[in-house]
Amino acid sequence: MVVYTISGDVLLLRRRQPADFWQSVTGSLHWEETDPLITARRELYEETGLDDAVTVVACGIVNRFPILPPWRNRYAPDVTENIEHVFRVELTERCTILLNPDEHSELVWLPRAAAAHCVSSWTNREAILQLP
Repeated sequence: MVVYTISGDVLLLRRRQPADFWQSVTGSLHWEETDPLITARRELYEETGLDDAVTVVACGIVNRFPILPPWRNRYAPDVTENIEHVFRVELTERCTILLNPDEHSELVWLPRAAAAHCVSSWTNREAILQLP
């Protein structure tokens, strides 16, 4: 999920593991979750502290890709692909972000092109570049 301001700044989070992995808000469905939008809202709150006061918009984009080795231990042995639903959150301006210290070590707001250049995932890069 890409969090951005109307002036074009994009929020990036630096993962604790693997080293130097920058990304937007991400996450996986819990076993009991079936609606990706509910998961997106939960992950947004867990990773940034942003709650239902912001609007999460489904972009209508679904990506499918192989799960990379650093993430394999998070999935059942027979799961080899990830299905990613793209969401966005537009803010009027930068706001206070409350990082989850178990997952991320720092955050930065960058202009769209710079943010797209910094992210580690090609799908994240595409999501940033396709912002309205």
